[in-house]
Amino acid sequence: MPEISFQSLFLFSALFRVFLILYGEWQDAHMEVRYTDVDYFVFSDAATLMASGKSPYERSTYRYSPFIAFLLMPNSFLHQSWGKFLFQHQVLDFMYLLVGLLIHRILKLRGVPEKLGTYSTMVWLFNPFTFTIGTRGNCEPIVCSMILWILMCLMNDRLLQAAFWYGLVVHLRIYPIIYALPIILILDPRHFHSGKKPVLVDWSSRTSNSSLGASDSKITSSHYIWNFFTSIITWRRVTFGIISGSTFFILTGLCFYLYGWDFLHEALLYHLTRTDPRHNFSVYFYHIYIHYEREFSILEKLIAFLPQFIVQLVLIFRFALDLPFCFFLQTLAFVAFNKVITAQYFVWFFCLLPLILPWSNMKLKWKGFACISLWIGAQTHWLMWGYLLEFRGKNVFFQLWLASLLFLAANTFVIINVIHSHVYCPLFKQLQANSSKGTKHD
Repeated sequence: MPEISFQSLFLFSALFRVFLILYGEWQDAHMEVRYTDVDYFVFSDAATLMASGKSPYERSTYRYSPFIAFLLMPNSFLHQSWGKFLFQHQVLDFMYLLVGLLIHRILKLRGVPEKLGTYSTMVWLFNPFTFTIGTRGNCEPIVCSMILWILMCLMNDRLLQAAFWYGLVVHLRIYPIIYALPIILILDPRHFHSGKKPVLVDWSSRTSNSSLGASDSKITSSHYIWNFFTSIITWRRVTFGIISGSTFFILTGLCFYLYGWDFLHEALLYHLTRTDPRHNFSVYFYHIYIHYEREFSILEKLIAFLPQFIVQLVLIFRFALDLPFCFFLQTLAFVAFNKVITAQYFVWFFCLLPLILPWSNMKLKWKGFACISLWIGAQTHWLMWGYLLEFRGKNVFFQLWLASLLFLAANTFVIINVIHSHVYCPLFKQLQANSSKGTKHD
């Protein structure tokens, strides 16, 4: 079988996405189900309001930073597809394709062989979920590229850059706040020596890691957590916290100055106390729907975060050393247990999936196929009921809720199997003896 070059795949991916954007214009004009994401029209309307000197929050359901609407302002005087090209990165910054480039670069930094790195990157470039969601006019790849860039900055010991971009990305989309604790944990003084860059653990070490027992990983994690609490205040952690926090609050303060409480509520506070009765993949939607006429207390609105919070803490303190793997598990679990789940959220963890594949012992045959089939099957089952509700007006809310329970079970099944098949590999080498050895989780 001839070797496939990354450059050829990259070019083909770019051309294929141009085709999908053009096809989307045709489907919007001729078919019942629109190709373009409804959020794109929300972004575009908000941008039009900004271009005329008004607040983007005059557009109902616009609940993002005004900087996102600002990127779409050329829609008002160029062409309505500008934003889809920008968000799909075919004309300006190639942001979507930049995600693929960053994935490929991160894998090279970690010593992954070229062929394996290319095949892993294909999981992003040719993933049917990512290229359809992106070409429908979605802004998520911008956030994904920032998260990957932050990871690269941490790997190259560019602390100030990582902190700045982290503050910015949390301002744009609040969900990356879940990465704060593992980043603080990874900024451990044992990874640095006399101001030198931390040493990355090479991919080739996975063969020796896989021969160790799971108990060794638990000991490593225990020592790591103990070291964190005994030396929690270090200049790297304080610097990262000050720079990222300052960036977030300066940008947030600027937007508050321009748009007042409308911005603060819609872009930030709304996501903490959100009660959305519209059907979505979340198991919470049905309870909210049948009780929507009564006022929910603040406690009831926040209680849904408790399962998320517990799962996040377990994953962080178990896998923080293996930072890309920790990011992936956190994101997948965060989405699975969230109060609202839409298809665009899947992009959040799909951009991290290629970063863990070279360290997985899961074979596509049997276990891999079972995970993919169960996850897609549960989603397809949900979409069937969603279609009957949305386009046929059938009262299938209860059946849709049962489908949401099945989808949560499928996500849980995938998380467990991914953990069991992963070869534990810390991102950085430890300075202390025997602290950098990783293990396979059985």
